[in-house]
This record gives sequence, structure tokens and C-alpha cells, in this order.
Amino acid sequence: MRMRLLLLGGGNALGQALIRLGAEEDIGFLAPRPPAHGWDAASLTQLLDDNRPDAVVNLAYYYDWFQSGQASDAALAAQARSVERLAELCQHHDFILLQPSSYRVFDGARTTAYSEKDEVAPLDVRGQSLWQFEQSVRSLCPRHVLLRFGWLLDDSSDGLLGRFLKRLESGAAIRLADDRRGNPTPVDDAARVILAVLKQLDCQAPLWGTYHYGGHEASTPLLVGQALLAEASRYRQLTADVLQPAAHAACEDADDEPQHGVLACKKIFNTFGIKPRAWRAGLPSLLERYYRHG
Repeated sequence: MRMRLLLLGGGNALGQALIRLGAEEDIGFLAPRPPAHGWDAASLTQLLDDNRPDAVVNLAYYYDWFQSGQASDAALAAQARSVERLAELCQHHDFILLQPSSYRVFDGARTTAYSEKDEVAPLDVRGQSLWQFEQSVRSLCPRHVLLRFGWLLDDSSDGLLGRFLKRLESGAAIRLADDRRGNPTPVDDAARVILAVLKQLDCQAPLWGTYHYGGHEASTPLLVGQALLAEASRYRQLTADVLQPAAHAACEDADDEPQHGVLACKKIFNTFGIKPRAWRAGLPSLLERYYRHG
């Protein structure tokens, strides 16, 4: 890797997965510890002026964007200012900016997979913020890659997976939609995709734009929950009948979560040669890390 890579958010689950996979190929990241108050416009300006990387991977707000139950309006507003400043700095210094986004920019009204050309219509504040972040990057930083991911699953104790496993262990009934669809995507697979994109950009290929990626085989929360229950039963004694099917409309998050969030991954395959991997294949290592750390 000839490019100098700066990683914002190296301490979160996706950042750690990216550092781990990069190390296996002798690819290193400069991953500075964030200020106590988090990255803001002033600290980002100082950081990029001091380090002058070739490419910036912005995972600074990964938890709020992908794993939190509900990110606060104030946090998202502050993040919007930071993303805008980061895009301006990357444009000024001619750095590459790679930033994740999400299926949440869509409303889930269509039953077929969403392509990068489909019109966005976010349902909630988080989806609206992600779309705003995307627009800032597109308008301010020509040398950018935006990666929209499906349902990201990581091994953090307070993420989507961690909260679900804690509910499983409590033995209380869990109602999961059986008519909601998306692409489960283990965090290691998402890191693999980011690394593959960076390696091709390192070859000076000007492949700027927006790309979709999600694990192979669209699924429902109920099917994902059943697969997680089967794998988690290797580590804990769990009750098999706690998972109950429910209609999307009856779920507490129906107003915020797209019912149909499947992403079409043709563009990223045709451009970068990245093939979707089966999400089920990533569950054993994901849960092994979760229980080992827990």
C-alpha cells in the first residue's frame, strides 16, 4: 500500500476489524485517539494539517450511525458540521475520503433491491442525517467513495447484536419481523470491502462515487435471530422458543426502520470485483469474539 491511510474511529468495532484485516496484509493505518469531546471541526483541521494522509476513512461516528438504539439530534447535528469540515479539508488537500452510509437513506417502500440510482427517502432523523452527510461529501469532495451497508452486525456488547444476545439470555419472548427484509453484514465482511476498495484506489483508479454492499442472501430479522440463537447456543443455555414472528407494522421500530432494505450489489462487483459473501458464514467468528470478550 503506497497510500498513507488515516482512520478515524479505529477504536470501534468496524475500525478494529479494519485494522486487524489490514495487519494480515501488512497494511497499516494511522488511527489517532479522538479528543475527549470527540472529533470536531477544529480538531479535524489540526489533525489533517499535521499528518497529511493520502486517504481518510471516516468511521468516527460508526456507533451512532449503525449500532445505537437512537442517536440524539444534537449529536447528529454536531456530526454534520464535522463531516462537512472533513470533506472541505479533504478537497483542500486533495485527499481521498471514504465514508460509510446505510440502507436507512431509503424508505423501504419498494420490494425489489435498491440500486445506487434509486431515489432516497429517509424515514427518521438518523436516515435524514446520513443522507445529509452523503450530500456534503459529494458536493465538497470530488475524490470520495460512499459505501452504503446493509444490517451491520458486530461483536460489541452495546451494539445491535450484543443487545439481542442479552435479551436471548434473559429468556423473555422476543418478537421479530418475518416480513421485513435486508442484508445482514458481519463487521469483518464490511471491513474486507473497505480494504478491497482502498487497495484499488491505491492503484490510482479514479473510481469515485456511491456503492452498495450487503451480505449475500437477503433475510428477515426472524431468520437472522434464529441463526444467531443456534450459534449462541454453543456458548450459553438458551430457550429455543423465545423467538416469535411478528408483522413489521406491529414492531416498535416500524416507523423508523425500512421494511424492505435490500441493497443491490452489482455496481461494486462490476467496478471493484467485490463479491458479496454469505452472512451466515461470518456468524461463528463473530459470536466467538463476542463471548470471548464478554
